[in-house]
Order: sequence, then C-alpha cells, then structure tokens
Amino acid sequence: MRRTDREIKDWQEILEILKKCDVMRLGINNLEYPYIVPMNFGIEVDGNDLKLWFHCAPEGLKLDLIKNNFKAGFEADCSHKIIPGEKACNYSMEYESVIGFGNIYICEDNINKSRGLKAIMRHYEPEKEFSFSETELAAVCVLRLDILKITGKKRIFKQT
Repeated sequence: MRRTDREIKDWQEILEILKKCDVMRLGINNLEYPYIVPMNFGIEVDGNDLKLWFHCAPEGLKLDLIKNNFKAGFEADCSHKIIPGEKACNYSMEYESVIGFGNIYICEDNINKSRGLKAIMRHYEPEKEFSFSETELAAVCVLRLDILKITGKKRIFKQT
C-alpha cells in the first residue's frame, strides 16, 4: 500500500468498518473486462477466518462467471465526507474502506444457504433471528466468499 499512513492493520478495526458498510462491490472475472456488482452482504468471522455471504437470483451473469472462475475481489467503503479547500487541489475526503480477494462458491445445500442468509440478515438486523423455509431456500442462490487477503484504509480528520 502506497499510503501506509492510512493503512489499517488492526483486524478488529477492519471488521468494524465492514460492519458499518451497507453495500459491498463484488468483482468477478469476465473474459474481457472485470464484472463489478454492488451487493448486500453478510459477515462470518471465526478467529482470523472471514467469510462474506451474498444472495442473488438462481441464474444470471454473476453465476455464469463464477462457474468459469471462482476467484473474486471485493470492496466496501463508508464514512464519506468531503473536506473543502481554498483551491480545487486542496479538497480532500474522509473515508474508511476495505478491499480484498478470495475464492467464491455457489452454495448448493440448504444448510449453507440458510447459514449465509442468516449472516446477511444479521448484518442488517442484528437484533432479530430469522429462519427460512425449504421453498424460500429453493428460490434463492447464496454465494460464499472465503477471504484470502484483506486490507483496510482510512482517512479521518481530527475534529477541532
């Protein structure tokens, strides 16, 4: 990372940023150009092992691309605030962001589908418990991204 002064190395701080984000951009390999799609997501942590969960329709370009290449990247950001300056080149922005990559899998069984959907719902509604019927599970595709590398970066100005 070029700006090591903005790098986040603390695992817990990276997780806290992910918890603040509402949307994650998932990058999947296409034959000619990267395919990037904004998605709702869930987080599952076991020590230093991180899994990200997504849901989508049971057919479409995302799934076709994943079937051809299971390597994927992601990016999430939050805490945006424009910091004005006297001149255009003096403007800046506050932000917190996380990027990384890993291997993405299409979950075929209802146990993992349910596990993933619960992780997604926990991200948005942490106080509620959800369950899913066989019919609901059959109607959705659930994706699991096993993270191999993750980095965080932030720029937050001190309040005066």
